Amino acid sequence: MATQEEVLQRAQRYGEQAEKSKVRTALRDIDLNISWGHIARDYFQKSVSWFYQRLNEVDGHGNPCEFSPEEKEQLRGALIDLSDRIRRAAEKI
Repeated sequence: MATQEEVLQRAQRYGEQAEKSKVRTALRDIDLNISWGHIARDYFQKSVSWFYQRLNEVDGHGNPCEFSPEEKEQLRGALIDLSDRIRRAAEKI
């Protein structure tokens, strides 16, 4: 079992990694408006935790991880698809 100090250090590393995340920073403007869980399931067929680990660039053990170049392209495509769907819905109003 981890000591309180180890838990705090892990949380600090997690926070530092999240702040440095290039993908997370790029998505800051829409972060609260998107259901990342739906993106993870619908476009990646992965769990929400898998997606957030890559978004924050740290896995559940405090180790660095990130989207692969292919996954970044897949995320880009997912966001473009979602934006197209939103635009089409808006046009129907």
